[in-house]
Amino acid sequence: MDKIRTFIAVELLPEVRTRAAELVEALRPVGGDARWVQPPNMHLTLKFLGDVRPEGLADVYRVVAKAAAEFQPFPITLGTAGAFPDTRRPRTLWIGVTRGEPELVRLQTAIERLLAKRGFRKENRAFHPHLTIGRIRESGPAMGELGQLIQSRADFTAGDSMVREVVVFASHLSSSGPTYEPLARAPLGG
Repeated sequence: MDKIRTFIAVELLPEVRTRAAELVEALRPVGGDARWVQPPNMHLTLKFLGDVRPEGLADVYRVVAKAAAEFQPFPITLGTAGAFPDTRRPRTLWIGVTRGEPELVRLQTAIERLLAKRGFRKENRAFHPHLTIGRIRESGPAMGELGQLIQSRADFTAGDSMVREVVVFASHLSSSGPTYEPLARAPLGG
């Protein structure tokens, strides 16, 4: 069987995804060559694993379950719009985490540490929890305007959600965009 493109994430309440989609709609007219994330696909990625052999997935599930069991459910708030690398040259548009960031970082670190022991590559960059809402494919005249619009929405709030579980997803790519399939769920607190 082929390898499965896999990532680990936290799902968000539908209301938060709806508010995030409202920001996308405000940005879309000036987005230039952007790929916008559809509300059903909005989540907080904790770890992208890439292509995993099907026989290795059970180990991933065990690691995620073990890490998640160490944490109790906690609230998060998504707010403040921004861009990577910055608003002058926006390539990835995001909504940040304004409450619950330390807990998300600790959860991600626990997962990362346990996966590294199983041979998965450790991320070199520091983890900054965020909800990606769009990716700019090409720079152009709209980038400056888009950056300014993102800056003007820095105080945007998408709302509150609860982190109750961690989900291992398969990502299926197609010409119409990705679809995400939950493969396993690991509740916080066991």
